[in-house]
Amino acid sequence: MILKNLNILLQNVHKNHLIVNTILETQSHFDVILIQELPWSVICQVPSTVNSKGKNFIGTVHHPDWLLFAIIPVNKATSPRVTAYINICLFPLRFFLRSDIINHSDILLMSFTNDHIQYFIMNIYSDSSHLALKYLKDIEVNIDNVLVMTGDFNIRDSLWDPFFPHHSSISDDLLILADSFNLALSSPTNPCPTRDSDMIGEANSTIDLMFLRYESSEINQHSIHPEWRLTSNHAPLSIAIPIVDEIINTSKLLIQQKSEQEIAFIEEVILSFKNFDTSNIANKECLKYMVNNLDSIVNRAWNKNAKQMRITKHSKKWWTDECNKALTDYRASRSLDDWKTFKKVVKNTKKSSFDTKIQEVADKSHSPWELMNWINKHKLPATEAIKYKGQLRLTPESLWGALHATFNTVLHCQVDTEVLNELRPKPTINWVPFLKEEFRQALIKCNNLSALGPDKLMWRHLKVILK
Repeated sequence: MILKNLNILLQNVHKNHLIVNTILETQSHFDVILIQELPWSVICQVPSTVNSKGKNFIGTVHHPDWLLFAIIPVNKATSPRVTAYINICLFPLRFFLRSDIINHSDILLMSFTNDHIQYFIMNIYSDSSHLALKYLKDIEVNIDNVLVMTGDFNIRDSLWDPFFPHHSSISDDLLILADSFNLALSSPTNPCPTRDSDMIGEANSTIDLMFLRYESSEINQHSIHPEWRLTSNHAPLSIAIPIVDEIINTSKLLIQQKSEQEIAFIEEVILSFKNFDTSNIANKECLKYMVNNLDSIVNRAWNKNAKQMRITKHSKKWWTDECNKALTDYRASRSLDDWKTFKKVVKNTKKSSFDTKIQEVADKSHSPWELMNWINKHKLPATEAIKYKGQLRLTPESLWGALHATFNTVLHCQVDTEVLNELRPKPTINWVPFLKEEFRQALIKCNNLSALGPDKLMWRHLKVILK
């Protein structure tokens, strides 16, 4: 698949879990979803070194098809009000959370790489005190290649709201700030208010804004979607930003576990191993030659039996046609009763799906305690940019270089070998051969889903081969 545009959706969800879940389930054709006023809540109690009762683990909505980018909150009071979800298919673009440049709970700065150039996306929630804008004004950060700065700015002004006759000095600060990033205010293709008023008699307003690159093809091309807002009083905004064509792999060679292809692969490897002559391993070079031949045998058998499998961004969903119907009914009527019906359908469907999954795990493994992992604290994916010796490492090559240098820090250090003279020499001993049964016993402890190296031979394959 060739990615030509970066499709971005944003919305203030007013701390509603159901709206976030609905967006992640129904808006999978977007690449980046920017959320303001995300809901955070106490998920469970986790062990603590200072409190015998444990401490609160704060979390938010997760989804297997999306990577969550957010500053990790210490407690509910410090929870960030902006976050982003990145489609898992965009892994080649190498998105990073850039808290090394901007570290604020109301500003999310992300970088990604396209055609060897680093670009930035900024998601902002500016409350009534405009703390986020004041922070940006004070730090005076210089960032090149910002593609979009967007969010809920909580500023009414005649410049972008035709129903508001006044001008604000805060608006001037916002425009100056956008100009410092080489961005200009974008006008929507369908001008309309982005926020519905909660007060009877008060006019709706336009406070959700988008700033795009000067003279770019996407400026003045973003859209407002009032029909998608659900119970939030903010309408979503969307934009398609052209990028240099990026090839996204949509398939890979794979042998599924317990398939006919895996059986054929193992049988072919066993046959080749039986005919393999290992009687002449006289020196290091011979051993290396043998190992390379074994690697070639495994690779040939793998390529012969592996199938091209499509990589899909859709997991096995709990979301059903019944959920879609209830959502469509609510969007058509906008009635509170239909919203309650939709909420009930989603809750019951999700509960039924996970109850079924729990039962499957318990029945298949007969080990209900394996489900304990579901309630443990889960680490978020590594989205922070890595620094090594003061320099950011954003490419696979630079990351590998940092890893290599870290584990070889004393490689070129001089060592006094005279200390070895103090050791008494010991007689050379021969290699003690081990029995096949000893090897089998050692394999029992190895995880069936892991591999002993990059040669595609899994531990479970060796267990079958050595039966």
